[in-house]
Amino acid sequence: MKEDRNFEELFSLFKERKFAEFKENLIKLNEVDAASFICETDEENRLLIFRMLPKDISADVFSNLPIEVQHFIIKSISDKEVTLIIEDLFVDDAVDMLEELPATVVKRVLRVAQPDTREVINKFLKYPENSAGSVMTAEYIALKKHMTVEQAIAYIRKNGVDKETIYTCYVTNDTRVLEGVVSFRELIMNSYETSLEDIMDTNVIKAVTTDDREDIAAAFNKYDLIAMPVVDKENRLVGIITVDDAVDVMEQEATEDFEKMAAMLPSEKPYLKTSVFKLSANRIPWLLVLMISSMLTGGILAAYEEAFAVMPLLVTFMPMLTDTGGNAGSQSSTMIIRGMAVGEIKGSDFLKVFWKELRVALICGTALAAVNFIRLQITNPGNIMAVVTVVVSLYVTVILAKTIGGLLPMAAKAIGLDPALMAAPLITTVVDAVSLIIYFRFAVMILHI
Repeated sequence: MKEDRNFEELFSLFKERKFAEFKENLIKLNEVDAASFICETDEENRLLIFRMLPKDISADVFSNLPIEVQHFIIKSISDKEVTLIIEDLFVDDAVDMLEELPATVVKRVLRVAQPDTREVINKFLKYPENSAGSVMTAEYIALKKHMTVEQAIAYIRKNGVDKETIYTCYVTNDTRVLEGVVSFRELIMNSYETSLEDIMDTNVIKAVTTDDREDIAAAFNKYDLIAMPVVDKENRLVGIITVDDAVDVMEQEATEDFEKMAAMLPSEKPYLKTSVFKLSANRIPWLLVLMISSMLTGGILAAYEEAFAVMPLLVTFMPMLTDTGGNAGSQSSTMIIRGMAVGEIKGSDFLKVFWKELRVALICGTALAAVNFIRLQITNPGNIMAVVTVVVSLYVTVILAKTIGGLLPMAAKAIGLDPALMAAPLITTVVDAVSLIIYFRFAVMILHI
């Protein structure tokens, strides 16, 4: 890739100590690529390379560095350099960094920050974790509704340099109450004399500072937003959330759901940067829960021990029944969890989901039962009643598994639990027990054992 060739050239220039040429090539990189290059260098050279960056781009590169590299740089540079970085960082990037740094480092950063910057950062740090207030930024354009288009454009030219976005501007009154939104496109498409009050959209999609960030990300996805205003309880504009922050939230929430669906406690760090002990600690609790839950299956088998003795053939069909039931339940739970995560399925859709999964289960159960009936007739000729027992048990198991898999995530949501907890591992454990009970009950009734 082109990026790799650039890195090879940069490494070569750095080793040859051609620092002028090295710096010239370094600043040509995108800030994300420049951050990646710094991460790939030896630790003793990272600070030297970072200090070569011009002040106007060093903060952008810094915001894209992993937290451990940010920590290393903050510890290694002077107070004056820390001040320059903090003042150039967008507030949401500064807050994200400070939330991860040790308390002693945070105190130093806040001590050297400008008073107004420190005040804004402290306000953001007090918002609840995972709330809209914790991910918003204060760098936005706020216009007044009595402004003309000419005045608004002049204001944007003067104040928009350090703002997160100028494509969406928010209109407030003199007390910062949010009254409307206007895009930069609308500004340049209207005459200079036009009042903002005449062209602003008063139907504003907004968030409150205490709203859950997952709901915010869902709103970005639903309405195709590039920015969303955040207001306090008095509807005063206090910040905005931009689409890049929403994408970060989506990624974090998706990762958390995947980990829960795989029966693990969520991890805050990437896999390769998480210690073996931390990974083990995240996995052991759920493994213990599932292991203890599986003892229920053993209890069911012990209760029907006499049936095995009378007809050992029954045992050979158990893996097929439990595996098919678990797979059927996992299919349904995965679809419902995904639908709830993206907002397609709501709690009020409980009966709709039940009816749809029931019909799907009837069709799938019929197909699987028919195939197994033919197969078992060929492999077990002369055992028609045993075949009927297996086929009927499979049919009922698939119906119950798909119904349970579809409804359990919704039930979890209704009682305040994360639907992702009701994923494949837990569904499989539940369905295993249910399928065995069904199987042996039918065996007792049909085979009279």
